[in-house]
Formats: sequence, structure tokens, C-alpha cells
Amino acid sequence: MLLSVEDVQRIATLARIAVPERDIDRIAGELQAIFGLIEQMQAVDTRGVEPMAHAQDVVLRLRPDAVSESDRREQFQAVAASVEAGLYLVPKVIE
Repeated sequence: MLLSVEDVQRIATLARIAVPERDIDRIAGELQAIFGLIEQMQAVDTRGVEPMAHAQDVVLRLRPDAVSESDRREQFQAVAASVEAGLYLVPKVIE
């Protein structure tokens, strides 16, 4: 796939980057190499290959979903400056 100057400028515009005129040929070559690699990867037959999220077969150890601490809400709210209906009240700082 050959990229023209207009193609490189359009890609740069879409990427929101400024490309000086003197660098267009170099960038076109780099983009062509990237697109060539993408074409090679698309040519690989992946039928029967299961998608994976990680290169290794990683399994997370799970713990039981159980309460590990007691409810200390009353203790915390007892030392609060102001509480109403179980909510902490704070002074208004922005008017």
C-alpha cells in the first residue's frame, strides 16, 4: 500500500499532530511499514484460536465474600461534629 502526501497529511490531521513537510516522506515510509505488518497479521489463519485476555493462563484466587469487620458506624458518628439521619453534615464552603 503506497501512501501519498495527501494520505499522510490526512492521517496526521486525524491524529491531531503537526507533520513538517520535510518529514512527510520518512513518516510515509514508517506508516507503510506499520500497515504492512497489519496486513501480515490479518493474513494469518486464526480460525479455531480462542481469544485470550492474557498470554498466560492466569486464574485469580478468590476469597469468600464475607463480612470481615463489625459495623462501627455508630462509633464513628458519635465523634462527628454534626450528623443527621445517619449522614455527616458539613459546613457549606461554596456559596
